[in-house]
Amino acid sequence: MDPMSVWFTNVLIHPDTNHPVFEKVPTVLTAEEIIDKAFRRARSVSAPQLKKTIVRIRAHNLARVFTVRDVVVGVLNRYINGFPRAEALHPFYRALLDLLVDINQYKKSLGALNWARSMVERLTERYHRRIKGAPDKETVDALRREFYGRVASVLKQVADDLMFLASVREEFRKIPHIDPSLPTIIVAGFPNVGKSEFVRRISTAHPEVAPYPFTTKGITVGHFERNGRRWQVVDTPGLLDRELEDRNAIEMQAVLALSYLKGVILFILDPSETCGYPMERQRRLLDQVRREFKGLPLLVVENKCDVVRTDTPNLKMSALTGEGIEEVLSTVEWMAGGV
Repeated sequence: MDPMSVWFTNVLIHPDTNHPVFEKVPTVLTAEEIIDKAFRRARSVSAPQLKKTIVRIRAHNLARVFTVRDVVVGVLNRYINGFPRAEALHPFYRALLDLLVDINQYKKSLGALNWARSMVERLTERYHRRIKGAPDKETVDALRREFYGRVASVLKQVADDLMFLASVREEFRKIPHIDPSLPTIIVAGFPNVGKSEFVRRISTAHPEVAPYPFTTKGITVGHFERNGRRWQVVDTPGLLDRELEDRNAIEMQAVLALSYLKGVILFILDPSETCGYPMERQRRLLDQVRREFKGLPLLVVENKCDVVRTDTPNLKMSALTGEGIEEVLSTVEWMAGGV
């Protein structure tokens, strides 16, 4: 295998391409849909072939009660187990979750479903005992209908929580497919300094750019193999290409989330200033990025050395011609050796 082979992925999550952390999150039904599903299933339960009428009636109605219980508890279990626990997530994803949804409401809604599940199980036990001792068909039918009403009431009490979790699932679909366990190159620098060209240069194809949930611009996520090690490259236009005062609170939180990735910040300068930003402003942004990512090594590279070559100690490259790219990648690899 070549020492470096690269492929890029679209990070807009589709239902069949969700990140593994969120791929098991199921579609959330409304309270009414769960009720309809449970009662419809119960109606299809056949009466057992028993000789004694009252025994047959009790057994039939208990089978319908248990069917309602199984459907409702099964659906709620899928949601309770399918939505990730915030405290169990990697800090990167926990930060994104906190950014995308009201984390307190998220925990409360999952707790409400857990309560509803327990209530349905307790109701089943209670009506099981009462129906088993019912003396006649009228009492059995009345108890079954009463059980249905109690279950429906419980589900209606968590209707808002189900709707909230349905909206959370839609937010999960926006989370980019970034693997926080992989060594990562986070590309920073002003627009037009050559970030996208650098990404294209080290890729075998033009990378796709897809919406990022924290900015109206796009994010590029790429993966490459180098010396038997898998890497990812993250470029976030709208987050790391503007000065601090130009970012809103949500964008600042997104920057915080990126700081949980492990790897190297690659800050690209354009000393030719053909990007439209003077070096003074570029250095100011560099200082801000350095402060924001104190925990990650930072490599400063001057691009467009085919246009201007300075005498600074910074690495030089030309994303246009490919000059210096191998040295940049080797240096990144060395800096991230302990990651």
